[in-house]
Amino acid sequence: MNAPQPNREDFDPDRLEKTRQLDAMRQESMARRRTPPSAEAMARRSLLLKRAKWGLPGLAMFLLFSVAIWPEINHLIHQNSAILASMRHAHTDSGMMEHAAYHDLDSQDRPYTITSRIARQSEPDRIDMTEPEADILLHNHQWVHARADSGMYLQHEQTLTLNGHVVIYRSDGVLLNSPSADIDLPQQVIATHDWVHAEGPFGTQDAEGAFMDQQTGTLQFLGAGRTDHFEDLSPAPSSPATPKSP
Repeated sequence: MNAPQPNREDFDPDRLEKTRQLDAMRQESMARRRTPPSAEAMARRSLLLKRAKWGLPGLAMFLLFSVAIWPEINHLIHQNSAILASMRHAHTDSGMMEHAAYHDLDSQDRPYTITSRIARQSEPDRIDMTEPEADILLHNHQWVHARADSGMYLQHEQTLTLNGHVVIYRSDGVLLNSPSADIDLPQQVIATHDWVHAEGPFGTQDAEGAFMDQQTGTLQFLGAGRTDHFEDLSPAPSSPATPKSP
């Protein structure tokens, strides 16, 4: 009668089978031959290596260049934002324009400019203006600047009508104030039929109207008025003292 075999709990009965399977897998992997890459695969790999060789340094240079010029790019971005913000103030809505400017030439091809805080085209040829200003170039490099509370500009006729606190200044020192004035821009003629107060090198003048022809240099006051010349306002020279008799 055979004695019973001892039963060991630490012994795995499938260990021998597992060992055979592992050995078979190892032999199969060793026997398997690695297939060499084809010429096409080698060409693709070489192309990728060349691209990486030149692309990575190029990318690094681009990043360094971007870091160097970023302050300038940031400045341009903020500058464009400021330009767009200012352009939003100059918008056209139902024939209205803010900060409008009109440029043209007179009969002698001298430039003039009319600006207005608000301009509204009420008719095809008429533009109503709020706070208009006109800069007119005269002969001999002289100029005239005119401004008012409101005005009307006729583009075809090239005439400007000013109303309310009209101030006209000429570069020779003549200053006129009047409630209204009409300017013929091609002929460089300014006229007013309201009261006018003028100041200049000649003195002061109050009149019922005025006429200025810039091409001929004529300044004429109309109607009754008052004139104060600077020589009339200066004190009379004192007479020499009479010597006393002995």
